[in-house]
Amino acid sequence: MKYLIPYAILVASVGTTAETPQQVMDAYTADAVRRTPGFAPNAGLGEFLFVRKFAVSATMPNCAACHADSPSQPGRHILTRVDIKPLSPAANPERFTDAAKVEKWFLRDCTKVIGRECTAGEKADFIAFVSNDY
Repeated sequence: MKYLIPYAILVASVGTTAETPQQVMDAYTADAVRRTPGFAPNAGLGEFLFVRKFAVSATMPNCAACHADSPSQPGRHILTRVDIKPLSPAANPERFTDAAKVEKWFLRDCTKVIGRECTAGEKADFIAFVSNDY
């Protein structure tokens, strides 16, 4: 229940129509600023989050295990073998355009890979990283 309130606020603040990756990142940034005044998204920290190996799952040690080494490349889920479209909005214009979907995938993937929910700041950093042109 404690996670539903921030999620509802995020979805309501971004809206229900198609958003841009910048708008979704801005919503996470606004939440992060409320918690940490002066916060600004950092693509370098987003990249570190993407490649860092966590000790939660031997099969899914990091984001790159399923999403390929570059966000502009397609990936394949390590367990299900399902193809995954590129994370980069430049390579996949549908990425990060639906706040509810973005939050759903962050919740699922952060929990499985990192072992906890990602913070709003980590989400903003991650979107900043994958939004860079590759």
